[in-house]
Amino acid sequence: MPDTAFDPQTSAAVLTMARQGRRPRPLDLPAGLRPQNAAQAYAVQDAVVRERGEVAGWKVGAASPDALPARAALTRDSVWVAQAAHAAVHLPAAGFAVLGVEAELVYELGADLPPRETPYRPAEVRAALVSVRAAIEVCDTRFAAWARQDEWCRLADQACHGALVVGTGTADVAAVQPLAQGVDLWVNESVAVQHATWGNPAGDPLRLLVWLANEGAHSLGGLRAGQWVTTGSCTGTVLVAPGTLVVADFPGLGRAELVFD
Repeated sequence: MPDTAFDPQTSAAVLTMARQGRRPRPLDLPAGLRPQNAAQAYAVQDAVVRERGEVAGWKVGAASPDALPARAALTRDSVWVAQAAHAAVHLPAAGFAVLGVEAELVYELGADLPPRETPYRPAEVRAALVSVRAAIEVCDTRFAAWARQDEWCRLADQACHGALVVGTGTADVAAVQPLAQGVDLWVNESVAVQHATWGNPAGDPLRLLVWLANEGAHSLGGLRAGQWVTTGSCTGTVLVAPGTLVVADFPGLGRAELVFD
């Protein structure tokens, strides 16, 4: 039976007002407004996203190759695409409560994958991809303290999403071998994290993309051409300070650069 006691719209309003500075950031959602499972958390998240505007992309990840993935929709006001190689995206540090950065691979969709009864096969999802690029996700929170909330409240808060910076990459998606891909995360010209091969605990990102097409994106209309899908951290979260230059370098593939002004 539907849950008539939980009100996702009221929970979403708390997060939205905190993001907009219309109320102080809470330490947590009020007890009666905290989601108790994934379905409730996604209902809150979807309400937050609809209030923010057009969906420009998604984040998806998992704790292990066998774990159920989780997602968050990303609105156009938080997605930035570099206009040229070695061109850093500049974002105001004051716009974030937390400056956490992660190096990630992001995939560009060239075709719609709308909800349908027959599940998409991996080959169909792969065929819809037109590029894979280096990216930096900025992790942030609408709460007053970082990582003090339970998993459902963090999922409701767009899975701690702050911004996505899309860098350079390749249109030859089939040539990219993520599980063999190295990554370096640079902070002010020093290597903060380095992996010779894939550092993402979720394993093959194609599994995440297939789950997103078949389940995760349905409540917001499915995947659409032109959207970006970032597939989880390859470096863990590194907290940085205002004024920092961050570079996510995937050798042989591409790089993304971000400066917090």
